Amino acid sequence: MRYDRHSSSSLQLLISLSVARKEHVVQESAPPPIWLDKLSILLATCGGVGFSPFAPGTLGAALGVPLALGLAMIPSSLLQVVLIVVLFLIGIPICDRAARVMQKEDPGAVIWDELVTVPVTFLFVPLETMKLPWVLLAGFALHRFFDISKIPPAKQMERLHGGTGIMLDDVVAGAYSCLCLHGLIYWIG
Repeated sequence: MRYDRHSSSSLQLLISLSVARKEHVVQESAPPPIWLDKLSILLATCGGVGFSPFAPGTLGAALGVPLALGLAMIPSSLLQVVLIVVLFLIGIPICDRAARVMQKEDPGAVIWDELVTVPVTFLFVPLETMKLPWVLLAGFALHRFFDISKIPPAKQMERLHGGTGIMLDDVVAGAYSCLCLHGLIYWIG
């Protein structure tokens, strides 16, 4: 086989393309930046509150009460719903990444889902009614009950993969607790 100048340069071109392709593959599969992992964990655990050894989900729900009060101060119910949906959508990749970093399907330390779905419990409750201590306590307790009990379809939602499952089961808990809270408010007056 004869090697001349042209075949040698062709061979060098093939080698350089092959090396470039391998480097490109390595770059595509490189791990994500560590700061993004740390930020996801920081947000998903609500500043580290989720690492509490005492009832982290309850603490996350407790953090959701002031958020619910703040959202209730917005005069437009539609805007309240939109903000909850935005926080929910932001929560999916945050919780997903935090769960992958922690190497658990639904880590107890991830409490963004409780934080964001407690306001669902208080949707459409007038601010003045919501400020009543019994209403705040009832809404909080109902959310915890439905979040812990995983009444269908919450259990099925929890089985969904990653951040979607982490978030959706709590949305169901928020919806159930919202219906019950409105029933209590109507019944008690």
